[in-house]
Amino acid sequence: MTILLLGSGGREHAFAWKMIQSPLCDQLFVAPGNAGTAAIATNVNISPTDFDAIKTLVLQENITMVVVGPEDPLVKGIFDFFKNDDKLSHIPVIGPSKTGAQLEGSKEFAKEFLVKHNIPTAAYDSFTAETVEQGCDFLATLKAPYVLKADGLAAGKGVLIIHDLAEAKEELRNMLVGQKFGAASTKVVIEEFLDGIELSCFVLTDGKTYKILPTAKDYKRIGEGDTGLNTGGMGAVSPVPYVDAVLMEKIESRIVKPTIEGFQKDGIEYKGFVFIGLINVNNEPIVIEYNVRMGDPETEVVVPRLKTDLVELFLAVANEKLDEITLEIDERSATTVMLVSGGYPEDYEKGKVITGLENVTDSIVFHAGTKLENNEVLTNGGRVLAITSYGNDFQEAIKKSYQNIDKLHFDKMNFRKDIGNDLL
Repeated sequence: MTILLLGSGGREHAFAWKMIQSPLCDQLFVAPGNAGTAAIATNVNISPTDFDAIKTLVLQENITMVVVGPEDPLVKGIFDFFKNDDKLSHIPVIGPSKTGAQLEGSKEFAKEFLVKHNIPTAAYDSFTAETVEQGCDFLATLKAPYVLKADGLAAGKGVLIIHDLAEAKEELRNMLVGQKFGAASTKVVIEEFLDGIELSCFVLTDGKTYKILPTAKDYKRIGEGDTGLNTGGMGAVSPVPYVDAVLMEKIESRIVKPTIEGFQKDGIEYKGFVFIGLINVNNEPIVIEYNVRMGDPETEVVVPRLKTDLVELFLAVANEKLDEITLEIDERSATTVMLVSGGYPEDYEKGKVITGLENVTDSIVFHAGTKLENNEVLTNGGRVLAITSYGNDFQEAIKKSYQNIDKLHFDKMNFRKDIGNDLL
């Protein structure tokens, strides 16, 4: 098979790393990719949302499957674009339909879906610029802290948790009237705050049946001890040590099963990943959010633990035969630590030379924001590299990641030194 993978981050490098191990994968194109994917596949300088350019490439190279990494092309309807085009409709796209992608594209759509299908989630209401003062009144009915979520896509930064009521009201006005997150915050969902431990559950579905992938926990804040600004993710651990069989059974019966059944009841075409962001409140799992793709950096710990052929899994999704596959998981723990550009998640510089990659042993380096220029690997984003390691437990794995980080360098390199500490 000739496969096209869309995206350019650490998630996509991890997918590519796994997919090229499959005997089913003859050739892999990545659009646009990064320096890591360039070493193992063919990068193509096409945006994942330029559907016409993707169509040209697919027909030119006789591509037989498209795997979508990021959310943008899914929310913009790439699945439907292929389905409704006579020349492309026979080519499977791994990712949900445009309607299915609204689970991530609209916080309000997701909350309505959760409530409709009796899936446990926080109490909420949504507001626009016209109803901003009603939103302020609703905030006053809740206990602090206050959770404000931009309805649309805001690159993982559209959620604010505020402890002061006056400040929460001011931020609500900033989001709705001042357009703090642009078009993403023309509508804002206000939610009750849930106190517990967060974890991520990943599901692969063909729309009828599903496989639950290994659990993972990521670390969103830039600073040690979960302080500072939210980022796209500073590290991850899999499996999550405190998730036992009892909690897993609750997650499956109360959340995963009704989600997949909800797709069928609502006539939502969904062939791809469902990322369920959960919070464990007194051993009761509650849904915080849905994403319609794999998480990043969670992919960099989940995919390395899959023993099953990933391309075989994708084919089973396309052919609605996922129930015929046995999912094999590596028993070892996997951890990843993100190396980020100085200043991230705010202003940062690109184009810094990365050295020491050839010295890494016993860890996998997944590239995120990197590019190749004159045979040198340069930084090309906020999150630059993910250093993934295996261990008999997460402590052993994380120790290896940190030992290898000592061998790597780029100007103003930053990373968290406490990934996994909260699980000890």
